[in-house]
Amino acid sequence: VKLTNGIDVAAYIPGEGHNLQEHSIVLIRGGKVKDLPGVRYHIVRGALDSSGVEGRAQGRSKYGRKKS
Repeated sequence: VKLTNGIDVAAYIPGEGHNLQEHSIVLIRGGKVKDLPGVRYHIVRGALDSSGVEGRAQGRSKYGRKKS
């Protein structure tokens, strides 16, 4: 992910599947991923170009899923 200040960082996409492509605009938040060295950021699902996780019933707020 390239930040607006020009820095390149590695960001984790939580949940199952995603709709992101090469030039998608995403919102990132802090938060390491223990199993992946160098990954210090998470992509916020359901914000900007990132869609929520389909079929998610519990823990929806963390995956950008509206109540159905």
